[in-house]
Amino acid sequence: MSSPWGLAFLPDGRMLITQKSGGMVIVSAGGGSKVSVTGVPSVATGGQGGLLDVVLDPDFATTPWIYFSYSEAGAGSGSNPAGTAVARAQLVGNALQNLTVIFRQSPKVTANNHFGARLAFRVDKTLFITLGERQTYDSANLTATRGALFAQDLSTTRGKVVRIQRDGSPATGNPGIGSGAAAGLLWSYGHRNPQGAAIHPTTGDLWVTEHGPQGGDELNRVTSGGNYGWPLVSYGCVYGASYSGSNNGACRIGGGTHAPGYSEPATYWGPTSIAPSSLMFYTGSGFPEWQGNALLGALGTDQGVWRVVLNGNAVASRELLSISGLAGERVRLVRQGPDGWLYLLTDSGKLIRVDRP
Repeated sequence: MSSPWGLAFLPDGRMLITQKSGGMVIVSAGGGSKVSVTGVPSVATGGQGGLLDVVLDPDFATTPWIYFSYSEAGAGSGSNPAGTAVARAQLVGNALQNLTVIFRQSPKVTANNHFGARLAFRVDKTLFITLGERQTYDSANLTATRGALFAQDLSTTRGKVVRIQRDGSPATGNPGIGSGAAAGLLWSYGHRNPQGAAIHPTTGDLWVTEHGPQGGDELNRVTSGGNYGWPLVSYGCVYGASYSGSNNGACRIGGGTHAPGYSEPATYWGPTSIAPSSLMFYTGSGFPEWQGNALLGALGTDQGVWRVVLNGNAVASRELLSISGLAGERVRLVRQGPDGWLYLLTDSGKLIRVDRP
């Protein structure tokens, strides 16, 4: 596969997988064969953009809709502007039919990074979409351009988590903090590039993983109306800054500590970045000792799969798992299969089943 990014298990065990380059495939339950899906819209594939996440409708068994995110070209500021979009379509055989775009990030801008784009359905069947701030600023000087502050601008959907109904309309019960193009849509703000999203199986809360700059990658429990601080505060440093001490405290943006003005991360990684790519909570029987643990993929330093143990909403411990055959692989996605084992997607194009590390 070419740079696989998202994966959803179909009811019969087959896997629907997106590829960053714009293709979508259905892989057999045993992994031995695949077919291409037709009807996928064109995507903007520059930088971190492309065809990204995919999830099934909560009622897929009776109404076979799928939802997928991608970077979409279109009208906006600068040359070749793009933004995160979400579409839904019915999966009929290996074809997408009745496709409708239900969400478009606003405004579209000229930048190739920080699309966010993870999708997660809540128990009430509303859809969370994580959205990056699109990195339209000088990464070594966050005050150089207004673009650095878009994650704090409540009139845009850059650097936000939005929550919508399945038809794209704003979900009822959102905190009402948005205005203009973001009115009714926003759930939280102050995000940099959240590329992991999962619903806690017991509490129903949304959790996300988020890329920091130099260090400062975060695991966050995302609450209604919460402000997660970017770009005003981070445990990471601006690019090019010199680290000072083992915790790089001297160069942390805004001093690092988020509270009381902003929501503290449940945990963070530093002084270098692991680049967290995905998130899930384990509920299967294959690894009973991991019940309720968070698992996340990593693309950067200490790449692989991380396991995070929670005590309530607090992090009790975390470890980088030692998984045979995974050395040197950038893990883009970690998912639990219907058989209780783990399924990994790597940037090198591999689909790996892990039945024991």
